[in-house]
Amino acid sequence: MLRIHFSGDDLAAVRMAPRPDVMWETVLSFHRLRDRRGAVVFGEWRTETRRRLNGETRLLSALIPPRGYFPDFLTPAEGVHGLDAGLQAVRATPPARLHAELTLLGRDRLRPAAPPTRLASLAEGGPEAMSRLVGALRSYHRAAIEPYWPQVQARVEADRAVRGRALLDGGAEELLARLPPMLRWRAPYLECDYPVDRELRLDGRGLLLQPSYFCRGTPCVHRDPGLPPVLVYPVTHTDAPVHREPARPSLGKLVGHTRSTVLAAIGRGHGGTTSELARRAGISLASASQHACVLREAGLVVTLRHGNAVLHTLTPLGAALLQGGGLRDMVAPGAGPSPRG
Repeated sequence: MLRIHFSGDDLAAVRMAPRPDVMWETVLSFHRLRDRRGAVVFGEWRTETRRRLNGETRLLSALIPPRGYFPDFLTPAEGVHGLDAGLQAVRATPPARLHAELTLLGRDRLRPAAPPTRLASLAEGGPEAMSRLVGALRSYHRAAIEPYWPQVQARVEADRAVRGRALLDGGAEELLARLPPMLRWRAPYLECDYPVDRELRLDGRGLLLQPSYFCRGTPCVHRDPGLPPVLVYPVTHTDAPVHREPARPSLGKLVGHTRSTVLAAIGRGHGGTTSELARRAGISLASASQHACVLREAGLVVTLRHGNAVLHTLTPLGAALLQGGGLRDMVAPGAGPSPRG
């Protein structure tokens, strides 16, 4: 059981991560690569990723066990700013911290009595060993994450839209109460099933909520309670990550003023329910639902359930089409039929 303790100050400091964290996605995807669960979502991704790997997994396998503890220094806070920032933070890990966390890795009850010999030089923090680690992480990311990053971004952004609405509806407690069902808000605690018993006291630091594409089943927190508190939790999956070029035939369906107006309405409102899209675009509820379905099939929109409604948000492809000129001549900013009362 994991129990996170909140004070009033902590509730006031709950916040959502602004985007996917590339380091958490990289490390957690390595877990997904080696298990057989979630075949519907991850099966094709596993097959395609394994074809692209060229030995990057040897060092990472020693650092990231299939279950249990992996070193906190692999998921620095800078990962939310992109791969280069995350890898630079990993490279800058102080030798004392490297040694402490790798020693803990060797002592973990799910691991052998000592870390593998290949980690001995890494524990000393030497430049050559750190360069090997950074190189392995970068190569693995190129094979496993980079081709699927648009889908990761779209799913995380859709989750952020749902959580943002919960926050607006009822504040931080409503946000915590509407997290995925494996997380249970029982004020003043947030609880979930966990492989080991953990008590995380926020002590006024608040909590960063980080949705993750490759997190599965159990949320993650850092082992070191002194690090800035972050809770990594799984997004809701409705499809699998696929590496492909944009579907041109589906995009052809977008020709037409009404559908482009619906896409623009989603973009202007940072997402919206079907009823909101109908109101913004000045069309019927049935028409809004139909157009949103076509946009979703074209890979321009992600749809998630929000209470008794569904919430539509733009994918990176949809945002690029809207902002990059593809629809600029068809729908001017703020244009479209006037909303109906």
